[in-house]
Amino acid sequence: MSIRKRGGVWFIDIRTPSGKRVRRSCGTQDRKEAQEYHDKVKAELWRSAKLGEKPARLFEEAAIRYLAEEAEKRDYESKERHLAWFGGRFAGRALHTITRAEVFDALPVEDQRKYMKGKKVSTSTRNRYLATIRGMLNAAVKWEWMDSAPKLSDTPVSNSRIRWITPEQARALLAAIPTDWLRDITEMAFNTGLRWRNISQLEWTQVDLVRRRAWIHPDQAKGKKPIGVPLNDAAVAVIRRQLGRHEKFVFVNNGAPRQKSDFPQWRRACERAGVQPFRFHDTRHTWASWHVQNGTPLNVLKELGGWADYDMVLRYAHLAPDHLSQHANTVTLWAQSAPDSSGAVVRKIG
Repeated sequence: MSIRKRGGVWFIDIRTPSGKRVRRSCGTQDRKEAQEYHDKVKAELWRSAKLGEKPARLFEEAAIRYLAEEAEKRDYESKERHLAWFGGRFAGRALHTITRAEVFDALPVEDQRKYMKGKKVSTSTRNRYLATIRGMLNAAVKWEWMDSAPKLSDTPVSNSRIRWITPEQARALLAAIPTDWLRDITEMAFNTGLRWRNISQLEWTQVDLVRRRAWIHPDQAKGKKPIGVPLNDAAVAVIRRQLGRHEKFVFVNNGAPRQKSDFPQWRRACERAGVQPFRFHDTRHTWASWHVQNGTPLNVLKELGGWADYDMVLRYAHLAPDHLSQHANTVTLWAQSAPDSSGAVVRKIG
């Protein structure tokens, strides 16, 4: 039979005019709907073979191929989660029928991760979903599966304040973390500005305690460029505490590196320390803010933090306006007295 049921869902099994076998899910448990889908696919295959028309490619076909091509990318898991979400809305749909309005309507309103369930997603998170489906649809155009893709521009993100805390608050947060592994990773972050994954996946081969430095490989860095990390006294002390715990990785929990932070534990610690809201990534903002406030030039900070875009570093410039102090008195409300056109002395308003 060219249509059969498996696991409660109907599948088609047909051959093209050239003899190629096509097997795929109908995405339905209703036999009538499955038969309609079977007839539609068969007609499209005939028109493609006899009339030269492009066959209609389905969303799930594109998702599978796109994820296979992106398998080695650092954000693969996120892309997989994003396309699984869109798959719940576009499964069985021909790619060329998906519109811009439908994509925006399909964007999640609440966070889909278990530990963030129920929380409203931010604009930047919605933009990441958009980036994934935009990448897939644009790839489908390159594959010649469709003639054009809908324009899916990111939603502008508001310029919110950078969240950073004082050294006293940072010490309070460290004291509030109950587990050694999370406390050590957090302390490392405050002292190096490294991202969670760069710390949790740090290997002993990437550390030189004699020369007091570490390095992040290009494939591990967000900007895809190597990062040299000078280690201060506190960072060296944190790393020394890890000696002998694991043969390969520096930071481990129960004998293995921690892929993701224990966010419930993190949130409870932040609450106890009185620094809410405060994300783990805000440790990086805090580290950068401390540097600027203590006189580190922005061009040096850019290199230390491994930022590819100088605009990212300029976010911290307002925290240390010392270089502008000499110009502060150029314009004042009450400047020194100056004569007017008649020779009378008047007070000058700046």
